[in-house]
Amino acid sequence: MKRMGYFLYGCVCYLVFVGTFLYAIGFIGNLILPRTLDGVASMPVGTAIAIDVALLMLFALQHSLMARRWFKERWIRIVPQPIERSTYVLFSSLALILLFLCWQPIGGVIWSVHGSNGRLFLQTLFATGWVLVLVSSLLINHFDLFGLRQVWLYLLGRPYSALPFATPGLYRVVRHPLYVGWLLVFWMAPTMTIAHLLFSAATTAYIVMAIQFEERDLIDAHGDRYRQYKRTVPMLVPFSNRQTRMASVPSTREDI
Repeated sequence: MKRMGYFLYGCVCYLVFVGTFLYAIGFIGNLILPRTLDGVASMPVGTAIAIDVALLMLFALQHSLMARRWFKERWIRIVPQPIERSTYVLFSSLALILLFLCWQPIGGVIWSVHGSNGRLFLQTLFATGWVLVLVSSLLINHFDLFGLRQVWLYLLGRPYSALPFATPGLYRVVRHPLYVGWLLVFWMAPTMTIAHLLFSAATTAYIVMAIQFEERDLIDAHGDRYRQYKRTVPMLVPFSNRQTRMASVPSTREDI
């Protein structure tokens, strides 16, 4: 009964994530939804910025702290290990939902592309970013990343086994293609408002910081294999490392 309960809990957490992910497309892209990232200011600019920064910091703290090994080792004393990842996914989704509900538009336009070709180009890159996020997660086992593999194995009565370190497909071009996708999503805006710029700048700073923590954890877990991978494959910009084409890349990679 407990195994089935954990499995159902993991499925619910995943469905909450899927709904949040789909909502984020409309929220960031200003599509369909009545409340989106951009809009007309409804309160003093200073107050709106303070609220938005607090929401971004809350998500960054939750997303980073709960992903760290030292936190997980303490957290599983409270939350059973089979549903630890699902709970992380749920809390991340709830932090984003809070951001969506409480986000305050600031008004003001930094840039606006008026030509139809230019807008179409940026919108295409925006859509490409979302596809890249999804494809990158699938390449490193999407269902393990979002907790479903853990609860499925527990349901079957099989022990969880960590995924091997692997560099499939896009991971041989850049070390973090998933983050490249997010950067496209955040910055490829035909109209860039002050609120959108705040959101994009803050999330970009968070990504750069998060990569440092993630790679430190990966070096702790894989040692020289990850150091070699780091030396030979660029972090975010394809082909920016001259050694990439000459070096042999490790054939295994851990889900991050």
